Amino acid sequence: MEGHFEPQTLQQAIEYFADESNCIAYLAHKRWPNGVTCPTCGSKDVIFLVNQRRWKCKGKHERPQFSVKVGTVMEDSPIALKSWLLAMWQVVNCKNGVSSYEIHRALGITQKSAWFLDHRIRWALGLNPGNKLSGQVEADETFIGGKARNMHKDRRERTITGTGGKDKTAVMGILQRGSKITGSKVRVKVVDNTKKKTLQSEIRNHVLAGSAIFTDALKSYEGLDEFQHEVIDHAVAYVDGFSREAIASVL
Repeated sequence: MEGHFEPQTLQQAIEYFADESNCIAYLAHKRWPNGVTCPTCGSKDVIFLVNQRRWKCKGKHERPQFSVKVGTVMEDSPIALKSWLLAMWQVVNCKNGVSSYEIHRALGITQKSAWFLDHRIRWALGLNPGNKLSGQVEADETFIGGKARNMHKDRRERTITGTGGKDKTAVMGILQRGSKITGSKVRVKVVDNTKKKTLQSEIRNHVLAGSAIFTDALKSYEGLDEFQHEVIDHAVAYVDGFSREAIASVL
């Protein structure tokens, strides 16, 4: 099997990796440049089973058959090799990061599968987010403080000296959407103000570049170019697949 071709452009990658045989040959050459060896015993005495698209080792052990995926982040994944390789191309070549939504749209796979690919590939490349949130992330802010109508008149006169958020504490919440199994992750922090520099600094400190981030139309969120930024304008709609209530419930 030949696997020496190296796509130089995205178009070349799309055309070349559309053929499953090319994907296998490419990965086999990258993994075993000196010839395919059995991952179990290290023997080179192997044959390629064309119909099964995998190799068989002639040695006697429990796992004589193996694919190019075995022992990699792709092992046991039903996702096609072409999707894996094109997702790798996107992650490696997008200097500002790539979100699972971009991979989902580009490859025509579900967003859940795209999220899985993105995280597995980043982990393999040593680009795992560490303690940063990633995937689909929501950010919102609010002001915390007692309601004027619940205060005694004397205290209200001492405490409330303005309108809106004045004399209240600004709090920001950032939520990473999760499944029913893994659950969501929420981080809440008291911030000095809700200005652009303050809010965007918190987002960049806590969210991995390339993630899909959802906010309202507050101008402080404008300019998050390294993220897949989606905005919901509350003048038009309050919720559109955007669980603001999830954040509000912990603020």
